[in-house]
Amino acid sequence: MATNVIMPALEMAQESGTLVSWLKQAGQAVAKGEPIMEIETDKVTIEIEAPASGILGGILVREGDVVPVGQTIAWILAPGESPPAAAALNQPTGRHNTPTPPPAAARPVSVEASPVARNIASEQGLDLALVKAAGKRIEKADVLAYIQEARRPDAVTADPASPIQLSPASPKARRLAAERGLELSSISGSGPLGAVLAADVPLQAGPTEPANLETPGTFWRVMAEHMSNSWSSVPHFYLMREVDASQLIEWRSHVRPAVEKLNGIKLTFTDLLVKTVGFALRSHPRLNAAWANGRIQLNQAINVGIATATDEGLIVPVIRDADRASLGEISAQRNTLTKLAQERKLRPADISGGTFTLTNLGMYRVDAFNAIVNTPQAAILAVGRIAERVVPVDGKAVVRPMLVLTLSCDHRVVDGARAAQFLDELANLIEDPWRLLI
Repeated sequence: MATNVIMPALEMAQESGTLVSWLKQAGQAVAKGEPIMEIETDKVTIEIEAPASGILGGILVREGDVVPVGQTIAWILAPGESPPAAAALNQPTGRHNTPTPPPAAARPVSVEASPVARNIASEQGLDLALVKAAGKRIEKADVLAYIQEARRPDAVTADPASPIQLSPASPKARRLAAERGLELSSISGSGPLGAVLAADVPLQAGPTEPANLETPGTFWRVMAEHMSNSWSSVPHFYLMREVDASQLIEWRSHVRPAVEKLNGIKLTFTDLLVKTVGFALRSHPRLNAAWANGRIQLNQAINVGIATATDEGLIVPVIRDADRASLGEISAQRNTLTKLAQERKLRPADISGGTFTLTNLGMYRVDAFNAIVNTPQAAILAVGRIAERVVPVDGKAVVRPMLVLTLSCDHRVVDGARAAQFLDELANLIEDPWRLLI
């Protein structure tokens, strides 16, 4: 019996996913649990495994296509089995939504065609049923011959409503042009035989569009929306504390050789701060809480997210059990997650479950800054660089390496007094981190 392969929901708010690549081709045997495709959401890229063993067939989408969650995109078939009617496949599937086959009269005629022929026909908006095959199935040459014949000035197509009489364009390009009020005939195409592709469609009609506009990718737009919602809905307040980093530097020098010998990964100040923050959160549960539907949710686990910049936007991979993990475990997690973030290969589990966020811009020589709370979390800690400053010690002016901490809080979850107590304990731990080794 055929098993449908659907576009999975990898995140709570996910509405669609992009098929990055097929790892198996139509007609190939696959085993249950074997990766068959790579899917990209707004935040992560992940390999999807086969839901059953059999033959991959009935592929409905191409690499680069954006597909709604729950839509069938292929089938796992038994040897010799054919996929169900294509018209029924575009219905979203789920526990409460079973696709209903269309009436027999509405079902399209099955056309034997090579993958290349289908790709060209799709880009040209051509119905393959209009093309005559020289052999047993429609090949690339058949499609190209039909297109060339249809474009002759004196050509008469078999179907007056044939899409080939329109400007050749991919389905996505047609949709974008319609949404933006543009005529396809006015757009110069870069696809095969001059077909208009999605990238060719201007953002808006007319020559009034500024030349310096940049269209952000989906990843950046999601980040921007999340930050906008947080900034507009969360009543922020900020606490700032300057701490002496002398002992933090000494602590790193003391433990660094053993940690780096253990896993070969450079121990950073961010690793030390994750450990310190995790330890301090143990006795300050409100800072490890979240605002959820008008209630305060106290989290049992202490999972510290690290704000990580990538070329496509900001993402926050999570260090699990930061209060109990060793420095070696923290550095290894941080190193792995950072690499995956840069490669856009983070899994949903890598960015979920965070209870507190740390953002460090010290490596960019930033002294101090205010961060936006990463909702629904209660707080985020912004860390600047370690810089030498003249400070009073026992009535004398001395030079010490100083570090500025800025705590941003959601006033719905935590008040100023609780936040100040947490920041005070954190500052004391940074100035005397040896307590963490006891």
